[in-house]
This record gives sequence, C-alpha cells and structure tokens, in this order.
Amino acid sequence: MATISGIWTSPGKRSGRMVSHERARALEAHGLEGCAHARPGTKREVLFASSEHLRAVGVEPGRIRENFTVEGDDVHSWPIGQRVRVGGAEFEIAMECDPCHLMDEIRPGLQAELEHKRGMLARVVRSGEVSLGDEIALLD
Repeated sequence: MATISGIWTSPGKRSGRMVSHERARALEAHGLEGCAHARPGTKREVLFASSEHLRAVGVEPGRIRENFTVEGDDVHSWPIGQRVRVGGAEFEIAMECDPCHLMDEIRPGLQAELEHKRGMLARVVRSGEVSLGDEIALLD
C-alpha cells in the first residue's frame, strides 16, 4: 500500500527549502495551493517522488522540490496517463521529471544520480485536500 509521507510547497521560485505541510489543497488545472512551483495548465502542476529513491541517493524528503513524497511504491512504475486518487484529489501522471542542473546545487553529481529517479509530474484533474498518510489509489 502506497501512502503520502510528505507534502511540500515552495514559497518562492528560487527559495532553497520547501515548506512541509500536514495537508494541502490540490487545485484542478493548477497545482498545490500556494506553491510557487505549480505551472497551471501544464503537465508540470505537481511532482510525486518515491521516498525509496530519495534514501538511495541520500537526500531528505522535500529537498528535490517534490510536492508529494510517496512511501511504498516506485512512482516511476506509474505509466503516463495513469490516474491517481489521493485523499479528495485526483491526478493524471503526465511525464517523467528529468533532473535539472539545480540538483547539482544541492550536491555536486546529484543530477546524474537522480536520472530516472527524480519523480513523475502530474496534472490535477479534480480538486481536493491531500493529507499526510493518505493512501494512493491507482485508478483504471
């Protein structure tokens, strides 16, 4: 069973650390309420990352600017187009998130270490609240 173990938003585009939350509101065709990294109306509204991948590269949750840290599943196993229900919100997996040069600002070499491990970007297709511990349901 996969669950949400971290919820993160960014107060500004170039702010260093993400802010941790117990719950957040996902807004349809927008992203997480209050997150400067949301790109409304694009494939890049929210980022799901696997806690297993973060542990494998020695990075604490929230550091690679994910919105949702997922425990118990490899988000890279979710195919493009997969619908995902978390709490009261629904998402559609849109694309793999390629690690960018900003990862090397966290630690030199991290961009290469995160290849195929940074996470999956998604669109919000139904608004709703997501809370820590919420189960993740992969929909047909």
